[in-house]
Amino acid sequence: MKHFLLRLPRLFLGLFLYALGIYVTIRANIGYAPWDVFHTGLSKATGMTLGMSSIITGVVIGIFAVLLGEKIGLGTLANMVVVGVFIDVLMTWNPIPVNQNFWFGIPMMILGLYIIAFATYFYIGTGFGAGPRDSLMVALTRKTKLPVGLCRGTIEVITLLTGWYLGGPVGLGTVLSAFGSGICVQTTFKLMRFDITSVKHETLADTWRLLRTS
Repeated sequence: MKHFLLRLPRLFLGLFLYALGIYVTIRANIGYAPWDVFHTGLSKATGMTLGMSSIITGVVIGIFAVLLGEKIGLGTLANMVVVGVFIDVLMTWNPIPVNQNFWFGIPMMILGLYIIAFATYFYIGTGFGAGPRDSLMVALTRKTKLPVGLCRGTIEVITLLTGWYLGGPVGLGTVLSAFGSGICVQTTFKLMRFDITSVKHETLADTWRLLRTS
């Protein structure tokens, strides 16, 4: 139980940082990351808040991942809901004004990507399970036997085009996110000496058994 309680704050810190990173990349105002293009387009089309669009999308994707045979954990469920809630809190509080200078927007976008990379380090390191979008990527890779990069790329291209069609903003920031997010994650993990392959994720059933026996 003590170990569980120590991991839980780290999970929520990671999810808050994830929302903060998304918020910073949006405020950079030079084009959104592929998933945020979709969330913004969906928000414009339905009238939902950006955070609610993220939550609805996460729930739907999570259901698809489960139907494809992927097991989810507490971190997966928390990712579905908490990130969207934090995004709406930040958008309402609005501590950072929308950037109006294109050249300043570039380092601002990179900063946001690094915040997301550190968020990934914190929340993945808890071992509570990957987020719904990553779970879908893993499920499709397992089912289709195609390379993980191809599956991830296909998902993001479809997401980006759909979001763009719905009115989501596409720009240089979209390109920076598509090609730079992996670099940010890799350098962050190296800095923190974090080996993602060493993390053994718990399913919801695993977590329940742990709590019952504690």
